[in-house]
Amino acid sequence: MSIQDHIAPPGQPGDFMVGYLEALSLVERLHRLLLDVIKDEFERVGVLEINAVQALLLFNIGDNEVTAGELKSRGYYQGSNVSYNLKKLVEMGYMHHERCAIDRRSVRVRLTVRGRAIRDLVSNLFARHAEGLESNGMFGRDGITDIAHALKRMERYWSDQIRYIY
Repeated sequence: MSIQDHIAPPGQPGDFMVGYLEALSLVERLHRLLLDVIKDEFERVGVLEINAVQALLLFNIGDNEVTAGELKSRGYYQGSNVSYNLKKLVEMGYMHHERCAIDRRSVRVRLTVRGRAIRDLVSNLFARHAEGLESNGMFGRDGITDIAHALKRMERYWSDQIRYIY
């Protein structure tokens, strides 16, 4: 069923549903497009060894030392996806890993110099995008803040649905 199947005349029941479905579709498309933008940047600068998901993982870890469980609990990644990508990034030399002294089953990871270079590449890409969006008048500070607040409210609502609905 497509969004068009749910269209109701403005002000009619279902009007909100249409907007909600459109927002869901946009969130999904924007995420895929973000990965494509990162992939394109990496191809442009000749970084072909890692994929966009791995690059975002490096960006999100930043200067922190974390476990796979911490990344999952922050909501960034799904279980096997994060474990697989962390393993690959360690093998390629983008991350250090070390067994946790307290819980020997747990492995803590942090970026290597190579990993920080990728993190910086993604960070610079995002900074250029932010500057471009603002300088081209696409969004002012209030507009981007409103979008972030709306998305946080949706995240909170969905998280509550997972926690409290049986």
